[in-house]
Amino acid sequence: MIWISFAFLSALLLGFYDVFKKQSLRENAVVPVLFLNTLFSSLLFLPLLIASHTALIPNGNLFYVPPTSLSQQGYIFIKSALVLSSWFFGYIGIKHLPLTLVGPINATRPVMVLLGAVCLFGEKLNLWQWAGVLTAIAAFYLLSQSGKKEGIDFRHNRWIFSVILACILGACCGLYDKYLMASPDAGGIGLDRVAVQTYYNFYQCALMGMMMLILWLPHRKTQPFHWRWTILGISLFLSIADFSYLYALSLDGAMIAIVSMVRRASVLVSFLFAAWILKEKNLKDKAIDLGLVVLSMIFLCVGSWHPA
Repeated sequence: MIWISFAFLSALLLGFYDVFKKQSLRENAVVPVLFLNTLFSSLLFLPLLIASHTALIPNGNLFYVPPTSLSQQGYIFIKSALVLSSWFFGYIGIKHLPLTLVGPINATRPVMVLLGAVCLFGEKLNLWQWAGVLTAIAAFYLLSQSGKKEGIDFRHNRWIFSVILACILGACCGLYDKYLMASPDAGGIGLDRVAVQTYYNFYQCALMGMMMLILWLPHRKTQPFHWRWTILGISLFLSIADFSYLYALSLDGAMIAIVSMVRRASVLVSFLFAAWILKEKNLKDKAIDLGLVVLSMIFLCVGSWHPA
């Protein structure tokens, strides 16, 4: 199953994406880093758009960007606002918190997507999926206990709230992706994956440009920005990871629940980096917590693959 291979490739790239984010945001202003991320991502996809509209890339090609209607652009803009909101709060959280805490919290996102599908689409969970949900809840509780050992109280820490809000918004994005990519026969919009990824990068760049002018520029002296080459790595690894993810979803037999959960395996890459390079604390307890998160994803995968 080729789609599984692309899902794992996306997970690997997302792990390095988190690493580049952490390094880029170290003693750095959040807004300009995020703006440059959206700018570089837009520049990566601009040649595809131009080549598609000048017939240099033919229709049917893997990288072809098809024309879209005004209403379709509106749906893509909504996705841009959702994703950008998730990124904004996620960047704030990852700047101020250990990567070994942020990664496992982010990895619980498939549970939020699953519960959202229950509430919004009337889906029912089987025993494996319920086991995954309960295991993830137990892992989150243990993560809060690990955080206390580093002076981080999950109930009163605003950076933890930022990460949780980013996860909730990210889960909303996952559910919205399902709606955007599904065919009209399945109750969706049936948008092309390359068109979605191309245009939502452009919209994000425009929105972040406005945020730069409003939120950062007047306070640039108190929130200094420092250029780092890892900022370029954020855009490069994220763009390829998202392309792999959307391509996996476009293949026959691909299951969005499985692909979304496999992507969360990116936490293993970021956790190992934080332990080996950043020398973060309390690794033994966090490793146990991470193990529970991974176990919950395995339960969810089994439950989605064998729903009976």
